[in-house]
Amino acid sequence: MNRRSCLAGTSLVALAALSLSGCAGPADDDSSGGAPVMTAAAEPRVPLAPTGPGEMPPAILGNGGDLLGADVQYVSGDEATMGYLAVPEGDGPFPALVIIHEWHGLVDRVRQVADDFAAEGYVTLAADLYQGRTGANPQENMALVQEAMADMPSVVANLNAAVSFLNARPDVTGRVGAMGWCFGGGIALSFGLDGDDHDATAIFYGRLVDDPAVLASMDHEVYGTFAREDSGPSPEQVEAFEAALRSAGIENDLHIYDEVNHGFWLQVDGDLEVRSAAGLDAWERLKAYLDRTLR
Repeated sequence: MNRRSCLAGTSLVALAALSLSGCAGPADDDSSGGAPVMTAAAEPRVPLAPTGPGEMPPAILGNGGDLLGADVQYVSGDEATMGYLAVPEGDGPFPALVIIHEWHGLVDRVRQVADDFAAEGYVTLAADLYQGRTGANPQENMALVQEAMADMPSVVANLNAAVSFLNARPDVTGRVGAMGWCFGGGIALSFGLDGDDHDATAIFYGRLVDDPAVLASMDHEVYGTFAREDSGPSPEQVEAFEAALRSAGIENDLHIYDEVNHGFWLQVDGDLEVRSAAGLDAWERLKAYLDRTLR
């Protein structure tokens, strides 16, 4: 067996009105820093199996298999918030990733993507911004988004805890990136601007910021994948974001893919004929980006 939608966040400095775009075991306490950590003896591992040329990760093609990671409590004192941790086989040390779910919450496809990143050699924590809840329809999804967005300091604190959790592990190099899709893509940008120090920010069609003065606080290169057939963000908003990054002196690798729409990358299997070429190119760009920023 193989291993194995969406609103974006805003920066704390500019919490704006939301607009809908269509998308598709408890831890022990670390005595040194108080951050929850898993018990190593009980920790499952994901076999290293990086994708080769022309290959995409199985999960985004609908081929994710049984989950190989484990649920973890990573926010001290918060038993309701349970992330999903996927760890590569081997001693490491490995770079690490925090991945941020779409508007409906931490679902199994995101967990399968975490397994895929572990197979690439990243200790990967899929964060939970909804305290274990997921939405079953647009109304429920929107309610969860609005609840999270109403308390952005808690969202950033959640992701700061995720970075601390990863950095507390002896098999992590100390280089951590954050990435997300839709709602999670915008949250990743907010976290890049307002969160604790980390080394990479990857955005998939998330809400953007076009003020160079705000973006100037970013201290690392930014990756972004966007869709031409999208209104949230639109191609014009992506171009304004790129211009603002350039004005702020922030290196970036942004690309708008023709013929695809919002949410295409995490659900390439939704239309293989249309989405495969863009999905593969976005994946190869992402692999190169993570390699140069985290390795």
